[in-house]
Amino acid sequence: MSSVPDQLRYRDSHEWVDPTQAVSPVGITDHAQAELTDVVFVDLPKLGSVTAGQQVCVIESVKAASDIYAPVAGEIVEVNEALNGEPGLINTDPYGAGWIFKIKTSGPDAAAALMDATAYRAHIG
Repeated sequence: MSSVPDQLRYRDSHEWVDPTQAVSPVGITDHAQAELTDVVFVDLPKLGSVTAGQQVCVIESVKAASDIYAPVAGEIVEVNEALNGEPGLINTDPYGAGWIFKIKTSGPDAAAALMDATAYRAHIG
């Protein structure tokens, strides 16, 4: 069973964001990394403004390449450079060291349209 932390909010495309943080890390869910299998490369996003749902980067695994979308509108202010040397952090720690980028949002309401943990668990079955 995939881990789905209660405090996070989720897109149907499997990205997560923490609405309690003004500058929140963003990554892919445990379910998504398990589906992708071994992540071998992350094309990190560029810094700057994004809209909710905008494609911002690509993750490549031994199985497939997957587009990653901004879960909320805001400004990408940092990327996880550690993924350049160790992309597998996404597999081993998707909610911790495997974050992909940090986004500065307009506030806690920015994630209001996203699924909570209960809805995401139902989404992934």
